Amino acid sequence: MIQRSLVLLKPDAVQRGIVGDILQRFERAGLKIVGAKLLEADQEVVKKHYKKDEAWHRKIGELNLKDCGEYDLSAMEIFGTVEAEEIGRIVNGWLYDMFKIGPVFAFVFEGPNSVKKIRDLVGYTYPDAALPGTIRGDFGLDSALTSMRRKRAVLNLIHASGTPEEAEEEINMWFNEDELLKYKRTHDDLYAY
Repeated sequence: MIQRSLVLLKPDAVQRGIVGDILQRFERAGLKIVGAKLLEADQEVVKKHYKKDEAWHRKIGELNLKDCGEYDLSAMEIFGTVEAEEIGRIVNGWLYDMFKIGPVFAFVFEGPNSVKKIRDLVGYTYPDAALPGTIRGDFGLDSALTSMRRKRAVLNLIHASGTPEEAEEEINMWFNEDELLKYKRTHDDLYAY
């Protein structure tokens, strides 16, 4: 099944100059670029993209509370609260702020089962826990511990859509339809039968 998926190379990937290395991984995996642009992220688009509900806030807050316990950190000192949902809202704000530190390279990839394939290539959210061979595992330098101590989002290089439905919604946030191309690569016919 041919799918499209959104990939955002976040400011930390662009500023480190590893866009080409990351892009090469997707192309070697047989994914076709159908949209690409370098941009300063519009905060309204970022807020729409990362608009999370109470359940997400609670889940992220609980994860951060667990991490605080694991790393022997004070949630009150870091977040000013120990209430999970409020911590989640704070982390959500950190995500918004992270997109202010530099440009973003936005891509739309197309290919067979592209959403799952891209997520597998990207790896686990926290770079220090991502497996070697994944983008975050090979290029990531950050951790939950460091991000909490510095009161900022985890710098994990990349965003990739989680589901085909999410992909279409996110593509429409970041790209206009006329920015997405249709073309054939030499090996596309191989997957047509």
